[in-house]
Amino acid sequence: MPIPLRAARRPALALSALALTCGTALATAPAAYAKSPSPTPTPPASMSTVGGAALGKPGTQAILQPGAPALPKKITARSWIISDAESGEVLASHNAHWKLPPASTLKMLFADTVLPKFDKTQTHKVVTSDFDGIGEGSSLVGIKEGLTYTVKDLWLGVFLRSGNDAVHVLSAMNGGVDETVQEMQRKAEDLQANDTTVISPDGYDMPGQQSSAYDLSLFAREGLQNADFREYCSTVRTQFPGDWNKAKKGKKRTRSTFEIQNTDRLLVGDYSLTPYKGLAGVKNGYTSKAGNTFTGVAQRGNRTLLVTVMHPASGHDKVYDEAAQLLDWGFNASASGKVTPVGTLVAPKSAQAAASASAAASPSASGNPASATSVSADSTTGGMWIALAVAVGSMAVVAAIGLLVRRRWPLPGGRSY
Repeated sequence: MPIPLRAARRPALALSALALTCGTALATAPAAYAKSPSPTPTPPASMSTVGGAALGKPGTQAILQPGAPALPKKITARSWIISDAESGEVLASHNAHWKLPPASTLKMLFADTVLPKFDKTQTHKVVTSDFDGIGEGSSLVGIKEGLTYTVKDLWLGVFLRSGNDAVHVLSAMNGGVDETVQEMQRKAEDLQANDTTVISPDGYDMPGQQSSAYDLSLFAREGLQNADFREYCSTVRTQFPGDWNKAKKGKKRTRSTFEIQNTDRLLVGDYSLTPYKGLAGVKNGYTSKAGNTFTGVAQRGNRTLLVTVMHPASGHDKVYDEAAQLLDWGFNASASGKVTPVGTLVAPKSAQAAASASAAASPSASGNPASATSVSADSTTGGMWIALAVAVGSMAVVAAIGLLVRRRWPLPGGRSY
């Protein structure tokens, strides 16, 4: 049911929900769910094994050697995963492939699909039909029909305010909601995000729409290869275009602006929450069905971690608190060197195919078995997969390919993480 257009015209409406998805370790089984505000469904006995057999098992998956830091004991999230953003190694997980409503974290897949298509300086004059299909009660940035916005404006509205109005305008530019949903599903399939079914491009609760903590981590990892994605998801606040002011005598018209702030409280902070050191996005979400969801990326030293958390128990900033605990554990565990990965974040099918073709064409395929072949791709088309370690040997070469991510992703303002 579309929201009234008068609501879509209002400049700054509060985001209907926030969330944090944390990919990291520990949660004990059903007892951890006791604080859930409603009866908690039981995860499937078996789930997808993309990324490793252990990831398809219910409950917490972690291999801790003697002396390894213990996992946090009070994580209530139904599903979470913590992984190394560059190597893709999954340090620990809990129901990683459980299919759950994703809320606005699905906007990461929307960005992976649509963001590379339009130059950030391109402009679009909004028409009433651009708002068709926006769900009742949606979070809005405050876009108005009849006004012109740059593509950059629209993406800042998506990432900072989780604006479903911005998502629908960009979808209209992309050929419409139906076309965009189909493209998002194809993108998910290429990323091997097999737990994901896309019904709405903005993550609004719809029957059958689902994803998983594993898939959301894939979406974030893919998006972070794009410099514009990195800029938008790490922006704390900005000025958003408003109405044109009436021209004063002898002067040109000016356009008003209003401030929008990122709703990711782990990035911005809150009265009870300090911004997480080294955090650089990515996306939060909330709906009544999904609860809070969140995916974040953070760096300490040379280690960059991704965390996704889905549907923790209710409570102010609960999703952010649990994500922070998981990140802390992940950094400590990485530093200890006493944690064995339980799986991996897989590379896109297209990247694997390109890498296999490059390896097959390389002289090293029939030469030195210890040699390695490197391939690269444009960062706006999923070019994370830039380092390829190849164990060479006749027809076994394709099966022996291991994809390792070794890219540093600089943040705006010269920072890096």
